[in-house]
Amino acid sequence: MWLGLAFLSAILLGFYDVFKKQSLKENPVIPVLFLNTLFSSIFLLPLVIMSNAGLIESDSVFYTNNYGLEEHGLFLLKAVIVMSSWICGYIGIKNLPITIVGPINATRPVMVLLGALTFLSEHLNVWQWIGVIIAILSFYLLSRSGKKEGIDFKHNKWIFFVVLANVLGAISALYDRWLLGPAHAHFDQVSVQIWNNVYQCAMLAIILVFVMSHNRRNGKKMIDLNWKWSIVMISVCLTLADFVYFTSLSQGAAMVSIVSMIRRSSVVVSFLCGALIFKEKNLRSKLLDLLLVIVSLVFLFYGSR
Repeated sequence: MWLGLAFLSAILLGFYDVFKKQSLKENPVIPVLFLNTLFSSIFLLPLVIMSNAGLIESDSVFYTNNYGLEEHGLFLLKAVIVMSSWICGYIGIKNLPITIVGPINATRPVMVLLGALTFLSEHLNVWQWIGVIIAILSFYLLSRSGKKEGIDFKHNKWIFFVVLANVLGAISALYDRWLLGPAHAHFDQVSVQIWNNVYQCAMLAIILVFVMSHNRRNGKKMIDLNWKWSIVMISVCLTLADFVYFTSLSQGAAMVSIVSMIRRSSVVVSFLCGALIFKEKNLRSKLLDLLLVIVSLVFLFYGSR
């Protein structure tokens, strides 16, 4: 079951990337990111209220438990890691083609794999290792494709932001498995998701206030935001994607190294939309990178059945 949930999460993440790219056109990063976490929190907080009121049974997948300060400290740390990753990722996708960002994001599972092998004692079989090696090869070929668009991976600062976002995202994935694994069996996945969004929203609200104050001092509009419905769709897709992702990780047999790799197949959706909607260039050379990602996923799926 955890494999199917991971693939469903990947599809939703692909549309999340597309709506994110659309929302950031002519919009600054911080307001869009704040609205993303605000809408996600609005979607999820009723689950906390209904759980406390007894309207959701304790055996329901939507039930949320009450936790103390120590547990909320762990949730807050999760929010700090994710928020930092998101800010870097949003900056990167705003300034780079989505057909470049998507495949770079697809390499995040390699970092998760190294962490899972080192810290979580996960072990891969031969088929899974083949999939990982092919994924690494796709990243090398992608760097060559990027140079055709004048994007030098070594000197482009936006690439740095995307890479940093992926490093932080990998740390977040390992932290997720630690939170939802045997070490913290009393944590429910919905609470981790909800409080992650709530704490991020609070921190981004503070950052947004500083941005607005800075803009006012410099004679600019306090919030330079062009409203788009794609901003709401970011939250819809991400909320659903994270829900099935956390549910997948909460399964006893789940391997975070494999779940993370499968979730990066979202690049298929973002690539197709980049070609059809955003009319991005050099698609033929990037297609090989995409095909390698797909092949790697086939090996991972076969080895994880």
